[in-house]
Amino acid sequence: MTQPPDAIDPARRRARGAVSNAPGRFDLAREAVDDGWDREEDLPPFRTEVSVEHPRRVITRNTSPDLSFDRAINPYRGCEHGCVYCFARPTHAYLGLSAGLDFETRLVAKDGAAEVLEAELRKPSYRADVLALGTATDPYQPEERDRRLTREVLKVLARARHPVAIVTKGTLIERDIDLLGPMAAEGLVRVGMSITTLDARLARAMEPRCPTPARRLAAVQRLSEAGVPVRVMTSPIVPGLTDHEVEALLAAAAKAGAVGASWVMLRLPREVSPLFREWLEEHVPDRAARVMARVREMHGGQDYDARWGHRLRGEGHYAQMIAARWRRAARANGLDIRLPPLRTDLFRRPERAGDQLSLFDVG
Repeated sequence: MTQPPDAIDPARRRARGAVSNAPGRFDLAREAVDDGWDREEDLPPFRTEVSVEHPRRVITRNTSPDLSFDRAINPYRGCEHGCVYCFARPTHAYLGLSAGLDFETRLVAKDGAAEVLEAELRKPSYRADVLALGTATDPYQPEERDRRLTREVLKVLARARHPVAIVTKGTLIERDIDLLGPMAAEGLVRVGMSITTLDARLARAMEPRCPTPARRLAAVQRLSEAGVPVRVMTSPIVPGLTDHEVEALLAAAAKAGAVGASWVMLRLPREVSPLFREWLEEHVPDRAARVMARVREMHGGQDYDARWGHRLRGEGHYAQMIAARWRRAARANGLDIRLPPLRTDLFRRPERAGDQLSLFDVG
């Protein structure tokens, strides 16, 4: 197998998802050079580095017709989970970094995110609606264990009785059941747990620093037992690699206590396409051509088609077959229900010292 020109020595990228670290769209070219000393040197492994950002705002808005929410918070840029297929990898280019190994090793933590969020919710013009937490990068990635940015954000939302939909692969979410349980009792929270495969070895290669699939299912059960509604996201479905697991995944989700499910087909925008193809050639070379043939079949001969209404599911006979199988399996496992909307009528603007209390505020 021919290594890609930007491939990194496997010893340096152990337990990482990307094979290479090619320059981003707005980055200068990177090239290894000989320093002139006539001796061999072993380069160190890629370590996770975290820099700090002090944001002026944390709520981002979107107008995409493909999404069910119009606002989101991501306490971190980059994600140590290292999912090779992650559609958010190209966002690292805006930082002058690579969508490859930089995305999973050079993170940015948004310190003070909770305080900024509180100020945004306090604005007279703000109107409550479901806030998505973790739509681009995982709010419960390993760095959250110490930094607790996500927990502080949840505390603000809980006090404001603001609805939130959380998306994660991280079982660290169990730590916050003390906040999520009471919010769920008021109809203010829903969790989406992403489980791509039940094959632990495949998951280890595709999502190297995520909890195992079995451990994520256990988290679904714990959250469900605490009264938190969980939707299992069988996303992305990777054609020719995980598509045969649709029925087994949904059956396991239902057994763990999930109350709903959703799915998205593999997406390969911008830099994700070459990164994923490199990964296929290294980890499953016997299936690489078949996987990419299916991907292109669904996108008009391209690796990706970004059209709204198309990019999440693809089109054509194969896409239709997967959709039909998924619907049938969801129905068979009682996961095809439409969950009730989260409540927005309980929202109360956060107060700060010196605010005049409402004459009618009793709680």
